[in-house]
Amino acid sequence: MSDAAPLRVVLADDQTLVRTGFRLILDADGIDVVAEAVTGTEAVAAVRRTRPDVVLMDIRMPEMDGLEATRRILSAAVADAPRVLILTTFDLDRYVYAALAAGASGFLLKDVTPEHLTASVRMVRTGDALLAPAITRRLVERFAHRDGDGAGADASALHRDLAALTPRELEVLTLLARGLSNAELAARLHLSEATVKTHVARILAKLSLRDRVQAVIAAYETGLVGGDRPRQ
Repeated sequence: MSDAAPLRVVLADDQTLVRTGFRLILDADGIDVVAEAVTGTEAVAAVRRTRPDVVLMDIRMPEMDGLEATRRILSAAVADAPRVLILTTFDLDRYVYAALAAGASGFLLKDVTPEHLTASVRMVRTGDALLAPAITRRLVERFAHRDGDGAGADASALHRDLAALTPRELEVLTLLARGLSNAELAARLHLSEATVKTHVARILAKLSLRDRVQAVIAAYETGLVGGDRPRQ
């Protein structure tokens, strides 16, 4: 998709003031809010109807929460599935973690600044993950390996897939999970940034992951980082 094409967003939140405020901010920056939803059920229907680039998804909504809505949207067999950004009040929330594990590209606190909101939407539209290393790492460290919330259910499969990675790719994945950017990875490993990007792309492809957020989760769930042994 061309970066010049209008950026289309579905805004899902059961709070009218949140939706209104976010719509004003997005509209002012030239981002088109093509639909609003107040429940997860409405969000899924809106995505099917409008085919947006990005979904801003509240994690806690009536009828169907943002976690289940995210799963349904991203599990659809559609090549151009939208990117999902989770909206939450709390950064350390097991539902946020489960949404990231399900394929969401990042999360935003609801008190996000207008500049950060629009920049984040544009970032994930290009295929990047919204990865704030310190917060994401704390979130993963807290909830990785826990049973009962749907997160981490595929850890054993991921562990088997790690065997497909080369030693260099395992090294890149380990450092990526510790929060290093591509530039930092390149400097640490004495590689070009283009080579690092190639390694990251191969890691994502071999593990069938959407983006760097899921790669971080995979590294923790399998015990590659974090000091825990992977579950068998």
